[in-house]
Amino acid sequence: MRKNILSSPYLFLSIGVLSVAISSIFIKWATAPASVLAMYRLLLTVLFLLPFKPWSIINKQTNLNKKDFLHLFFSSLFLALHFLFWMESLRHTSVASSMIILSLSPVFTTIGLFFFFKARTTIAKVMSLVIAILGSLIIAWGDIGLSHEALYGDFLSLLGCIAYAVHLLFGQLLVQKISGQSYSFVVFLISGILLFIYNIIFKVELISYSLTNWLIFILLAFFSTILGHMLFNICLKHLDASVVSMATIGEPILAIFLAFLLLGEEITLLQITGSLITVIGIGLFFKPQKSKRSKIDY
Repeated sequence: MRKNILSSPYLFLSIGVLSVAISSIFIKWATAPASVLAMYRLLLTVLFLLPFKPWSIINKQTNLNKKDFLHLFFSSLFLALHFLFWMESLRHTSVASSMIILSLSPVFTTIGLFFFFKARTTIAKVMSLVIAILGSLIIAWGDIGLSHEALYGDFLSLLGCIAYAVHLLFGQLLVQKISGQSYSFVVFLISGILLFIYNIIFKVELISYSLTNWLIFILLAFFSTILGHMLFNICLKHLDASVVSMATIGEPILAIFLAFLLLGEEITLLQITGSLITVIGIGLFFKPQKSKRSKIDY
C-alpha cells in the first residue's frame, strides 16, 4: 500500500524548519522588546488553538502524575528562557551568527539523551552530527563579530540554545504520555504566563506598540509557533529529541538567505560553503533506517 505523505513525521519536521527559519526576520523587523515578542507569540498561539478545544484531549489523558506536571512546568520555563535569550540575541548580533549558534542544540540534546535517558547512538550518526556542526562553524567563522555587543549577542544565543535543548528533553518524556497538541497547548500557555509575569516585574510596556509590531506578534504565533514549534512537539512522539533538534540545523541556512533577500545582510563564501557541508551532514543523519515510530498519531 502506498504510504500517505501526510503520515510522515519528517514532512512535519520540514514544515517546522521552514516556519521557524523566518521567525528571525520577523524579530528583526519588530521594535518591541524580546520579552514582549516572546509573550505575545505564545499567548496568541494559545488563543488560536482555543477553537480546537485542546483541553478536551487533556481531560481524557489522566495518566499524568505529580512528577509529570513538574516536568511540564520546567519544559515551559526553559521554552520561555529559550525565546527570551534567543530573541534578545538578535538585537545585538546578526541573523547568521544567532541562528548558527542556536543550531548547536543537537550537541546538548544528544549529551542530555546519553546522560539522562541512557540513549545510545551510532558512530555514523555522531559523525554526521559533527559534519553538520562543522558546516555551521564554518558559516560562523566569517560572520561572528568581535565587538563586545556582538559577543554578548552570541552568548545570549548560546544560552537560548541550551535552554531549547533542555526543553526538548523534557518534551521527549511528556509526549509519550500525552498528545503533541495537548503538550504544546499547556507548555505555550505556561510559558506565556511566565513571560507575562517577567514583563510585569520589570515594568515592560505591554500594549502601546505600532500596528506593524502587532502584525508581527500574530505572524510569529501562527507561522513560527503553530507551524513551527508545535509541529516539532508532535514529532517528538515519533522521533528522538536528537533528531528533532538536528533538523533545526537547517534553519540557519534558510535564515541566512532570507536575511540576504529581506534585510540586505551579506552572504559570504564561507557561509555558502558551510551551508553545503551542513546540508550533507543533515542528509547523512536522516539516512533512512528501520524504525517503529514512523507514522504521525494525533
